[in-house]
Amino acid sequence: MSRLLFMMLCTSLALNAGAADTPRTNINGASANTNAAAPVPAGNPFMTPSTLPYGMPAFDKIKDEHYAPAFTEAMRQQTSEINAIADNPAAPTFDNTIVAMEKDGQMLNRVSAVFFNLTGANTNPTLEAVSRDLAPKLAAHNDAIKLNAKLFKRISAVYEQRANLALDPESRLLLERYYTDFVRAGAKLSDADKTKLKAINGQLASLGTTFSQNVLKETNASAVIVDTKAELKGLSDNEITAAADAAKAHGLQGKYVIALMNTTGQPYETTLTNRALRKRLYDASVERGSHGGEFDNREIAISLAKLRAEKAQLLGYPNYAAYSLEDNTAKNTTAVNKMLSELAPAAVANAKKEAADMQKLIDAKKGGFKLAAWDWAFYAEQVRKAKYSFDESQLRPYFELNNVLQNGVFFAATKLYGITFKERKDLPVYNPTVRVFEVFDADGKPMALFLADMYARDNKRGGAWMNEYVDQSFLFGTRPVVANHLNIPKPPEGQPTLLTYDEVRTAFHEFGHALHGMFSNVRYPRFSGTSVPLDFVEYPSQVNEMWSVWPEVLQNYAKHYQTGEPMPQALVDKLSATGKFNQGFATTEYLAATLLDQRWHQLSTSQIPDDALEFEAKALKQAGVDYAPVPPRYRSTYFSHIFAGDYTAGYYSYLWAEVLDADTVEWFKENGGLSRKNGDWFRQQLLSKGGSMDAMEAFRNFRGRDAKIRPLLERRGLTASSSTGSK
Repeated sequence: MSRLLFMMLCTSLALNAGAADTPRTNINGASANTNAAAPVPAGNPFMTPSTLPYGMPAFDKIKDEHYAPAFTEAMRQQTSEINAIADNPAAPTFDNTIVAMEKDGQMLNRVSAVFFNLTGANTNPTLEAVSRDLAPKLAAHNDAIKLNAKLFKRISAVYEQRANLALDPESRLLLERYYTDFVRAGAKLSDADKTKLKAINGQLASLGTTFSQNVLKETNASAVIVDTKAELKGLSDNEITAAADAAKAHGLQGKYVIALMNTTGQPYETTLTNRALRKRLYDASVERGSHGGEFDNREIAISLAKLRAEKAQLLGYPNYAAYSLEDNTAKNTTAVNKMLSELAPAAVANAKKEAADMQKLIDAKKGGFKLAAWDWAFYAEQVRKAKYSFDESQLRPYFELNNVLQNGVFFAATKLYGITFKERKDLPVYNPTVRVFEVFDADGKPMALFLADMYARDNKRGGAWMNEYVDQSFLFGTRPVVANHLNIPKPPEGQPTLLTYDEVRTAFHEFGHALHGMFSNVRYPRFSGTSVPLDFVEYPSQVNEMWSVWPEVLQNYAKHYQTGEPMPQALVDKLSATGKFNQGFATTEYLAATLLDQRWHQLSTSQIPDDALEFEAKALKQAGVDYAPVPPRYRSTYFSHIFAGDYTAGYYSYLWAEVLDADTVEWFKENGGLSRKNGDWFRQQLLSKGGSMDAMEAFRNFRGRDAKIRPLLERRGLTASSSTGSK
């Protein structure tokens, strides 16, 4: 079972699948109805591997009607392959059991890679319907494999012999991972408990999809309609034109529409001078999924928390967080709770200091009101202007998208690792705005394909992410096909795409994930690229953010889109000086969301609340982060990361990984910064390893010691007394 297929089956089902009747399954076999599948119509592109370079999906040949029959046939094929392994009369060996499982499910891998990525990046009603039907079927199919007693008996037999098999380290780890994965999936449960677990998994898959689809639909439906141009004072001409165009697209000629982003805070709150409109934006954002109607997620969140608690209890854990964290570098809830509880007081204290500065400004201007959440971004920008003579909008003319990508993101990668890029306009894409680049290694050999999907769309989920269409592995001789997805608003036709600094940093961040995938150098697809513990996966991407402001890199891409003149040094200095500005807010809103995630998933079955919003309010208060001007980055009812995605009980990962990241940035600075020597060492010791070795051992091999937390505290503007020691 390839790494991509494993990840799709185990973590992405809830994000991209949906509700339907669960097919009857057998304890020792796959779905009872998969063997009776109708023949796949001729011409279905998923029946055979793509013939395009690197095995890139043939997007021009893939149609919506291909997915459902392809999934049915792919599950039937894998069922047959798994049964052949389980029923093999030969004594179980590493090759005929473990390696055989690495090789199975190739058709399911192909269709899953495309389907799950496009339901996030380019969905439509047909794909959503397929998702709703598919979710419980895939969950049942996965259970039929993981709960197959005969198969697990073979895996256990090989596992028990591991000390005598003379396996190389990667092969031994693969064996251990398969055994652990099956145990954690319930392979040791009684038949009765396996039946209960299957029912839970089917419900989780269906509810997770409903939650995810509700968030997207509610976000689109909650777009704010504005009657007059005067109300939009503070927005740029291009932003106003984009809002007018959005209104026309909705049949609202003469009005303006402001689309919502997935986070609580909305970008236009920074510049809109109309306080009432800022409040309308804020209210529309925080009320998503919680005000009744067909997209309400309150009961779904409660049901998901309840089912996860029941699953954890069935598997022998006190709560779902304990189950989830055991497989990450944090290992247990005690470690995560300790970090969060130590950081929260300092973060909130800093946020209150920042709020006091803003309140002084409001009072000086005779505002006559107390700072509220919908005021924060606007007045933070006013304070920044007053304190540093710096207006962030001054940066945008120097951050043109193509310059940022090719002369910033790619340039830094070339300097560090020697890799080069060539755009491929001959390869098909699923949306005309997607760009494809072939990546060549330092020796000039072809290495990977990189897809850049940068623009926001109504049918694209919010946020930014990386995915892999093809995993690197020596077992199959495959090279990576990876993609980055951002949500940059598309400007009016003929206008340049000018980014905020946050969007620039995000581009570097996501490319750090892409590098992790492209530099993979492993035998088994199970360990390819970003197949590392969840709380380690953000580490390389966060490190890559440092190059966005590295002088040599910044000078190469931060050029005025009209004149080509480099960003003035005075502006560069101001950007650097404001590095710690507003960190109280940034840390507090993140910690509030993280603490919500942990509170939801540290519940036992007897502690499940009746009211999601009441529970949320109590949880924030108990954690000491119930500070009204700084709401959580995500509220429970639109927190797709944890209720419909891969970060269940794992949203802490960004901060956990930032400890490693900040310490690594110190290492680069101590060793000369942007150089091939440093890049090659980081690639060799970390980026190339994927999940083929213990994550923290890989870090220690790179750094020479465990990480220290001091660099993180300094970066975040937190006092040393707020947390001590090293992780």
